[in-house]
This record gives sequence, C-alpha cells and structure tokens, in this order.
Amino acid sequence: MSEMASAAIAGIDMDRVPRHVGLIMDGNGRWAEARGLHRTQGHAAGEAALFDVVDGALELGVEWVTAYTFSTENWKRSAEEVEFLLHFNVEVLQRRRDALHEKGVRIRFIGDRFDPRVHDGLRNEFAEAEKMTRDNSTLELVLAFNYGGRAEIVEAAKRLAAESASGQQDPDAINESGLAQHLSIAEMPDVDLLIRSSGEYRTSNFLIWQATYAEIVVSPLMWPEFSREVLYECVRQYQARDRRFGAAG
Repeated sequence: MSEMASAAIAGIDMDRVPRHVGLIMDGNGRWAEARGLHRTQGHAAGEAALFDVVDGALELGVEWVTAYTFSTENWKRSAEEVEFLLHFNVEVLQRRRDALHEKGVRIRFIGDRFDPRVHDGLRNEFAEAEKMTRDNSTLELVLAFNYGGRAEIVEAAKRLAAESASGQQDPDAINESGLAQHLSIAEMPDVDLLIRSSGEYRTSNFLIWQATYAEIVVSPLMWPEFSREVLYECVRQYQARDRRFGAAG
C-alpha cells in the first residue's frame, strides 16, 4: 500500500473492516440538475465515483461490494433516462471489465436479466463479464441490475414451493437458512455496512434479506461526489458503532 493510501485510512482498524458493503448510489440526477446538466450526465459522472470506491474497498480488504445500479422501480423513469441507463451499463462493463479482472475482482449480477425490456446486448455483457472473472477472489463486486429485494425473496419462495410440491422439501422443515440458500447468490454474506448517498433515509427495496442487521450510514453527498475517502469515513463511523444484533448492550 502506498504512503498516501496508508495516510488516508489512518484510524481504521483493519481487523474490523466490514466484510460486505452495500451501496445505494443516489443523487446522480439531482447532482446534474443542480449544475444545469441533463440527468443522464449525472449518471455518467457517477461511474468514476463507483470505481474509486471499489478501489478503496480493495485497499481496505473488503470482500464483497454490492452496488444498486438499476432497481425494478427505475422503469418508472422517463423513457429517455431508462434507455440511457440500459446502454450506459453496457458501456461501463466494456470500459471497466478488463481492469477489474486484472485486480482480481469477480463481477456478478443479481436481478432479473431475462426481463424482455433488458436487451440482448446487455445480457451478453453480463454473461461475458461473469465468465471472464469467475475464478477471481480478491473482491466480489455484485451489480444489482433490474433488482428488487422483495422480488428476490418471492423468487426464493417460489423455488422452495416447487421443491415442496415435488417432495424434495418438507414444508415444515423450511427455515431461514433454507430460504437464504435459494436467494440470488446463496453464499452472499449479510451486509455489514449499508451506505446511501444524497441524504435520503430509506433502503429502497435493496437487499432486504441480507441487510436486516446492516449498519446504515447516510451521507449528504450526491453520488458523483463520492470517493474512496468518503468510503473510509463511512467505515470509521461503522467501527464506532456497537453491533448488538438484537441483544442487550
């Protein structure tokens, strides 16, 4: 680690770094509008912020980062913005995939990629990125695209119901760990630190199951203003918390 990086992470206990960080990257459109720009220019500006944060996570030794790139509710936005986001995700993967691969990052996706509104070009980029990086283990970067936490739980319940109907699963034996094994990525650990930008205090249907006991840090900064230094400050706040998981202090 460089001397500059070491100075930036001063005060962080490297033995208590969150294993899984979730990112709700909010405020791109508002950041752009405040500067007289089109909302899509805010999304474009947010790309650099995401990958600087990923680099910061690599420096800290975070094992998992899940970024909310497009929610099931985002289809309600204007046709122009939706179309931009669909094609922008393709371009981001094409620009960033090789560099992430060289850093040992495994790229994964959760969400409904087979929705007919998702074009083949994007599905193909998803598949190519997953194939190229599937043996990497330095960091698991999960991109939640066309994703909703409720939908993920519904799909897991459907898989369990199908097993019960076929006799593979006793309904009375269904428990939390069994349902968790049917979520999008069964081995995904619970979220330790959930970061939301733009000062909004809601989780917006993101990783409902996995983030049940996440420590939430809300930043007033819009997402394009984020950086690895902001991540470090969020981790410092996380480490100052007393995580009790429902027990008494």
